[in-house]
Amino acid sequence: MLSPAAPPGPPCAPGPPGAPDPGRRPSLLASGSVRLALCLSPLLLALGWAVANRSVAHEGAVRLAGADPWWLLAGGGFVALNCAAAACVRQGALPDRLPPGLLLASQFAAGAANHALPGGLGAHAVTLRFLRTQGIPTARATASIALYSLVRSTAKTLVLLAFLASSPARRTLGDLLPQERQLLPALAVAGGALVAAGALPVLLRPLRRPAAAFVRSALADAREVHSRPGRVLALWGGAAAMPLVQAATLVCVGAALGLGLPWVQVVVAFLAAGTAVGAVPAPGGVAVDAALVWTLVAFGASPAAAATTVVGYRVLTDWLPLLPGTLVLSALLRAKVL
Repeated sequence: MLSPAAPPGPPCAPGPPGAPDPGRRPSLLASGSVRLALCLSPLLLALGWAVANRSVAHEGAVRLAGADPWWLLAGGGFVALNCAAAACVRQGALPDRLPPGLLLASQFAAGAANHALPGGLGAHAVTLRFLRTQGIPTARATASIALYSLVRSTAKTLVLLAFLASSPARRTLGDLLPQERQLLPALAVAGGALVAAGALPVLLRPLRRPAAAFVRSALADAREVHSRPGRVLALWGGAAAMPLVQAATLVCVGAALGLGLPWVQVVVAFLAAGTAVGAVPAPGGVAVDAALVWTLVAFGASPAAAATTVVGYRVLTDWLPLLPGTLVLSALLRAKVL
């Protein structure tokens, strides 16, 4: 004979305010401690980078202490203009309208994120997250980043060619070009990498559908962007302005430190060094800096002056904006803009 069922017990008393619901698993990302750690991680990253490079940072600061402050102030203005130009290119690469203030803040924060990942990946990661929070689908956001990178590299090459066509500095650069025996292996490796990247979606079936969707989205957005004169001006005008603004910053630093080269040669050296080795995935542009010092010396600057100018350029463009950039990045994370 079955025993009668036990009467239901009294309902559970509610816990104290703020106590977790035993029937509900708390979300890890909703935890206050995790959110705080995410907000503080850029600051910790900036502090670790400064400690790891303290000798270089100290040397650059000592050399810059005796520089002309007015030229350095002008260089700082060009650094701010570079962020504005980057924001113009980002907006020009996308048909959707983005909030200008948040877009500019995201590009300022992206500069700090570039120290975490090489080859501009940090800036692209921040921009991708910003576009996703603005309601842009992942495929279209990724396509806009690809268009940004393509237009920026193309515009930089065109600006370099324009300077070479109108400047006698091309003779000096001609002497710096590697011989055919050294250039052919590099071109072969680059061509092989491009062929392999293009063949992967064809050979691997799981990649075919995402790759096709990406190509369709990229082509559709590129056509729409280039059908709007305002977007074309923002995209290509900003892309052409970015290397010129960066080169102007180097000219200002060189003038402040007594580099002793005409501004045209400094601009050509900057464009040539960045175009030649800008694709090397080195954090902080180490390969670009080495090529830039070598090119400035080839134009007639002393090695000490060239090295000091490049260090000063990095201080002004990367190291000084690093702390405020990480603060902006943390603020955007806390505000859930990223």
